[in-house]
Parts: sequence; C-alpha cells; structure tokens
Amino acid sequence: MKKHNYFVKLAALALALVLTLSLTACGGNSTPAADGDGDTQPVIKIGVPNDTTNEARALLLLQENGIIKLKDGAGITATKNDIVENPYNVEIVEAEAAQLPNMLPDLDYAVINSNYAINAGLNPVNDSLLIEGSSSAYANILAVKEGNESAQVVALKAALESKQVADFIAEKYAGSVISVVENPTDGYSDQVDYDALKGQTISVAASPTPHAEILEVAKEILAAKDITLDIQVYNDYVVPNTVVDDGTVTANYFQHLPYLEDFNAQNGTHIASVAAIHVEPMGLYGGKQTTLDALSAQ
Repeated sequence: MKKHNYFVKLAALALALVLTLSLTACGGNSTPAADGDGDTQPVIKIGVPNDTTNEARALLLLQENGIIKLKDGAGITATKNDIVENPYNVEIVEAEAAQLPNMLPDLDYAVINSNYAINAGLNPVNDSLLIEGSSSAYANILAVKEGNESAQVVALKAALESKQVADFIAEKYAGSVISVVENPTDGYSDQVDYDALKGQTISVAASPTPHAEILEVAKEILAAKDITLDIQVYNDYVVPNTVVDDGTVTANYFQHLPYLEDFNAQNGTHIASVAAIHVEPMGLYGGKQTTLDALSAQ
C-alpha cells in the first residue's frame, strides 16, 4: 500500500511539473520578465492600430523613442512579430484604430491617430506623451478612382490646396494637424471652366475629424462658383474607398498614401492620390500610466 501511495504522489508531482512548464510556455508577452536583479518586470500594455500601415507606423514611433527595437529592414509593413528587443516588457495590443481612445482605461498606453484622438476630446499637442514629426510619407490625401481627371476633381483639389484651407488648419488645430501644401492658392484652377460646373454636385467621402471639418472650408470656396460639395461622413477605413472604387462617390479624403497602397493591394481596388493635403502626427497617450516613467527606467 505504501508503495502504491509513493507512485501516486510521484505521478501527481510529474503532472504538476508538466502543467507548470506548459503554462509558462503559453504565457508569451503576458509573463513578467526578470530584470538584471532577478526581480520581475510588470507587463506594459500598449495599444496600436491593427491595420498594417498604421500598426507599422505606431511601432516605428515606439522604436524611435527607444521603447522597442524592430529587426533590420522592418519598415512601413512592420508588425509586432518584428520586435527583436523589448527592454520594458511591452505587450503590443492590436485593436481597431477608432476604438483605441475608448480602450485607454484598460491599457497602460496607446498609440492613436490624431483624427481619432481629436474626435475623443484629446489634444494631440497637449495630451500626447510622445508625438511624431510631420513625416510626408503619412500625408493625408485626396483620392479618386484611377484615371478620373474630371473638372470636378481638379476643382476640389484646387479648393483643398487653398490658402483658406491652410490657414484654417493652422488656426483650428494648432499643430495637431499640419498642412503640407507648399504653395497655397486662391482656391481656384485656371484649368477649370467654372461656368460649366455651375449647378453641379461633387461628392466626397471623409472621416469626421479633421477631414470633414476641413472640407467645409473647401465647400465655401466651391459654393462661391455655384458648385455644391456633398460631404459624406464615414467612421471606418473601408467604405470611403469602396464607394470611390465603385463610382458611387467622386473622391475621398481620410487616409494617407501607405494605407491606400496597401488597401489597393489587398482588395484589388484602383484608387489613386491626386493631392497631399495635411499630416496628422500620431501620438502615444497615457491610459493607466500618466507619464513615461514606466518606459524610462528598468
């Protein structure tokens, strides 16, 4: 009987060891890491957008600030799998870009696009803990169906490249949104017969902030020539492209070029940029953490 009990205890001990090793192996980024003194580091959860180009953009921001290191060659298509150094035990939490502001209470930090930050009542200049520079690679663009060079498109492009729009962006957003138009005009193009466009309606799909707000300025410019701008507001990153590709809407204004190029490749759409209008610097915002202290010391 004693021999039987001995083997039962031995089997139980072996099972417990296997379970412990299995749980440790499955822990991934959620398992606290040991620092140089043998103590455990807490997991720092950072939310990032889950679409390819914006996730890479967020990871590059973290890398530029020494929070993580990506493998050599990882660029605008980088994912969390490309992280090769993680000194602060960061866990990357991928989520829909529009939902990240709502998730802040459950995260330590989140990297958020300025349009969603502004829409959530955050000020990218004052509230972000880290913020991008005005990289032209991520300029937000006016996009149309490939080959659409109509007078309506040229007229809308000219209105968005106006001094009125550039001044509005500077005054309204105070650095949260930055115009990239190098030589703003009066809002009109010599290539357009505005009399021929009188009474016509130009449709454009846009996100609420800041795109639809900026388009209101363009709307006034076009209205002076008796042209109506129909601004259709969407809260996602898909429909504004599909309605342009199928011809339902003339143009859209909500995305940067890397996102559009990836969207075309993934969906077989044929949409092209006709103008770069502004940059929205992406920022790191605090959730449970209100300072960068958790990312500045080990």
